[in-house]
Amino acid sequence: MPVTEILQWVDQLVFKQTGNHLNNLQKNVVQGIWEGKTYAEIAKEFGYHSENHIGNVSRELYKILSNQLGEDINKSNFCSTIERLKNSFNWPNSSQVICIGNNSSFNVCPLNQKNNSNSNKDNQINLTEKSYHDLTLAPKITHFYDRTLELQTLSRWLTTQNPRLISVLGLSGIGKTTLVKQFVDLNLSQFDVIIWKSIKLSPFLDTIITDIFTLINSELIQTDNKLTQLFNLLRQQKCLIVLDDVQDLFTSGQLAGNYKTEYKDYKTFFTMMTEIEHQSSLILIGQEQCQEMLCLDEQLYPVKCLDLKGLDNTDILKNWGLKDEQSWLALLNLYEGNPVYLKDIVSTIKSIFGGKVSDFLREDTLLLTEEMKFRLGELFDRLSPIEQQIVLELSKSNQPVSREDLRDALALSSTDFINGLQSLQKRYLVKSIEGEKVLFDLSPVFREYVRIYCQK
Repeated sequence: MPVTEILQWVDQLVFKQTGNHLNNLQKNVVQGIWEGKTYAEIAKEFGYHSENHIGNVSRELYKILSNQLGEDINKSNFCSTIERLKNSFNWPNSSQVICIGNNSSFNVCPLNQKNNSNSNKDNQINLTEKSYHDLTLAPKITHFYDRTLELQTLSRWLTTQNPRLISVLGLSGIGKTTLVKQFVDLNLSQFDVIIWKSIKLSPFLDTIITDIFTLINSELIQTDNKLTQLFNLLRQQKCLIVLDDVQDLFTSGQLAGNYKTEYKDYKTFFTMMTEIEHQSSLILIGQEQCQEMLCLDEQLYPVKCLDLKGLDNTDILKNWGLKDEQSWLALLNLYEGNPVYLKDIVSTIKSIFGGKVSDFLREDTLLLTEEMKFRLGELFDRLSPIEQQIVLELSKSNQPVSREDLRDALALSSTDFINGLQSLQKRYLVKSIEGEKVLFDLSPVFREYVRIYCQK
């Protein structure tokens, strides 16, 4: 049995008992024990100084696993007991799916096979070889600039590695939706079913699932087991589901990634996507990463995250009627390579400066258009009060600020300060710079907005 499979199962058991996933030390200990190594050998192989410390960590794991599995587990019986119990506990495999009960608990239920009796046929999904594509809510891509590496990465993941959950993340306007749509346009034949939905337009999971089956076969829709039917589909057909604007699932005024009450069923759905065996993928496009992915190790779980940065090539400016090509890179850097910012500011340069980029740059100002102010205002309004305090303080300086200086300037507890900084990083508004001291810096365009429009 592969060690990665054992690591994933042990990780789930530990998480159920403690609320925490395995850390690196615990993963190394489990791997070493599974491979029959002594505590001394584990310590030596993974660079730990104390054999006793390895033993202490192991005994704590044995205790957790014993409580979860109802048997006394120790080093001598770890491998045999774990392998035996893993099979007997019916861990989800190719013939099972996890169903959600009314209390959102997970229960393992067998999937119906093709030769099931008529009494069970209402859970079956019998599809022909026909492809089903619903891209009515996806944008039409007319130009695609400078995302070759990111497109190759996305293509490699989805065509060879079969991750079940992918996040494509970055600031508003950075090109997330365009990138994913370009991939879809180039790979339509790779999937039996492709569904594109926007949370802004279709926010409820139940509605999305109903729409999927309406597209394929309305006779399959049942009110009491829609999610079970969906995972039947994801196993039997190679599906790609794209959910855009995922940040709209989360509550404004709180730290990043906190679900609105009415959308908490997505939390369960995203978790199930990573834990159930199937051949399909779900892409989440948004400005905030869901918590279900943050705590999962990509080495153990079928998840991937693609962070999108600004463009670093001026090709995007070539067909926009600008002059002074030697100044284009400075303009690109000023607006952080954000395609939406650039498109907006180009309109101003053409109408006010006759398309002369050098004349605009001589103004020596980071001009914010009305469209930019609207987008940046939405970002600021989503922040929690703690995050707003932090960005207001950071906006006072044009240089990165050390963690110590920032903390001293704010009347925040250590917990609020650390959580606030981490949340701002999840939103791609603050970046950390490692050196002799860890420094933090705001996105320059966002800093200008906060400095001008948010200072009291």
